[in-house]
Amino acid sequence: MEIIIARNSGFCYGVKRALHLTRETANKKKSRIFTWGELIHNPQVISDLDKKGIKVTTSISQLRPGDTVIIRSHGISPAIYRALQKKKIDIVDATCPKVKEIQQKVEKLGQARIEIIIVGNRHHPEVQGLLGYSHGQALVIENEQQARELPVKKKRAVLAQSTQEAELFGKIVACLAEKTEELSVYNTICQSTRVRQKATARLASQVDALIIIGGKNSSNTNKLYEISRRHQSRTYLIESPAELTPDMIREAKIIGISGGASTPPEVIKKTVLAINNSCQQN
Repeated sequence: MEIIIARNSGFCYGVKRALHLTRETANKKKSRIFTWGELIHNPQVISDLDKKGIKVTTSISQLRPGDTVIIRSHGISPAIYRALQKKKIDIVDATCPKVKEIQQKVEKLGQARIEIIIVGNRHHPEVQGLLGYSHGQALVIENEQQARELPVKKKRAVLAQSTQEAELFGKIVACLAEKTEELSVYNTICQSTRVRQKATARLASQVDALIIIGGKNSSNTNKLYEISRRHQSRTYLIESPAELTPDMIREAKIIGISGGASTPPEVIKKTVLAINNSCQQN
């Protein structure tokens, strides 16, 4: 039995940076420390931070002047940022630099009064933050059907949530090109996401079963699962090695593993160990 781990599995740069800033803050600050929403979409990491006294909040009223709030890697809207400043909260901004770039692009386009199409999950915190930068000019499109239903327009700009699937983004751009005289396209999918998605798709076609490891509320992890399922019906999404069952890997000679951008490296290692132990017992 062989186990192959997909390229770029595990923490991306933005997540590593957010965790570093959070741990650095915890070592320096004596005040109460919160993250605005879950720092990253991974239950093990959130549990670990909670044990260290770093709590999760999305409520201004829960905070007091002098508290410290860490902005998660997904970013926040300008309105929330201003509300935190007004409450005299000490802000540590751990927004992923790539997301920062997208926020600045959205703000510039919004100021120019150009209709902005954001391809992404409208409920995702990154997208919610981007909408706040758009000056009311942005629409969120989640699939091709929604793109086809848009009216013809003279001018539009389209960009993507940083963890969006590249193939879907391309299809929606093609739909918009038929409905827009002048379409500006900004491929804002981060490079790490693109590499991880391609590697997972390639691996899925080479293995007998593929295990996706990551938070089930993680957008990029769910995208990996969807991509893998197109190539390998025996694709399974788990949050921890404890969820691994013998049926998932039964009779599989080659097993693939792919981890989301917020999946800790140690969880990937423990999953490899769990697979090896399971195989030895059967």
